[in-house]
Amino acid sequence: MPYLLISTQIRLECGPTIVGDTDSDPQLMQYLNAIKTSQIGNKFDEWRTEDTPRVVLDKLEAIGYIVIAMTGVGQTCCWTLHKPNTY
Repeated sequence: MPYLLISTQIRLECGPTIVGDTDSDPQLMQYLNAIKTSQIGNKFDEWRTEDTPRVVLDKLEAIGYIVIAMTGVGQTCCWTLHKPNTY
């Protein structure tokens, strides 16, 4: 899974940070100190960590992920990251 999307609410920029969805790699989620949660009304799980987005981005850079886009959507900041394949 070379692509990853992380997000946080602007008013909660100190955490929590959403770092994965139902199908995310459990080992990567463990590395990010994330816990699988389910919000009432959602039909999917999400992984979240109490780390700030900056800490999460630093951790992901350390294992080869690169930020390829960042945007604001309403009150949410989203980052798309990619980890290039090494052949």
